[in-house]
Amino acid sequence: MKIIDLGASSSVINCFMAQLRDVNVQGNRTLFRNNLKRIAHAMAYELSRTLAYSPKAVQTPLAQASVLTYDDRIVVGTVLRAGLAFHEGFLDVFDGADAAFLSAYRDEGKAEDIKIHIEYIAAPRLDGSTFLLVDPMLATGGSLELAYRAFLSKGTPAKLHICCAIASRQGIERLQRAFPSDDVTLWAAAIDPELNDRAYIVPGLGDAGDLSFGEKI
Repeated sequence: MKIIDLGASSSVINCFMAQLRDVNVQGNRTLFRNNLKRIAHAMAYELSRTLAYSPKAVQTPLAQASVLTYDDRIVVGTVLRAGLAFHEGFLDVFDGADAAFLSAYRDEGKAEDIKIHIEYIAAPRLDGSTFLLVDPMLATGGSLELAYRAFLSKGTPAKLHICCAIASRQGIERLQRAFPSDDVTLWAAAIDPELNDRAYIVPGLGDAGDLSFGEKI
């Protein structure tokens, strides 16, 4: 698995990330969701540079123009509900992409006791696609790995891009074991060093779903 850490270089992505993390800014849910979308826009642009392109003829009012556009059939998949704003950002950029959704939740408790449950999946055929599995937070990697295994019931992508706002080292190590192929790329806007005993990323930003949409009961 290839790993691309966009936060390791200086760019405006780090400014969006600073606002996402800041407890004095997080109370603005609209801004929080918009920052997830802005990170997704920037990440999607970088990812677009890896796609396969060929020239296409476009008719302008004056003549034909030859334009290089990508040939990949892109599907953007996410895990409800925390991934929704991030997902929307990728669809803004890849506006011809299909979308896939899966609902998953984890039992709260200590990291060693975490169990992941999947209840719903809606996706197009994934065979031969370039599949973008987008989720703001890669913590243990368990829910993301399980989500991808579930999506495989709809076909096998040609390439897999895993896109996260923040990834933990532990989650990355798990996915490296699960996805050793060079056809898999992990994109992260930041990589954080550890998880706490409840499997939350530290320093992280808290619960992305709650910060985007409000607390759940």
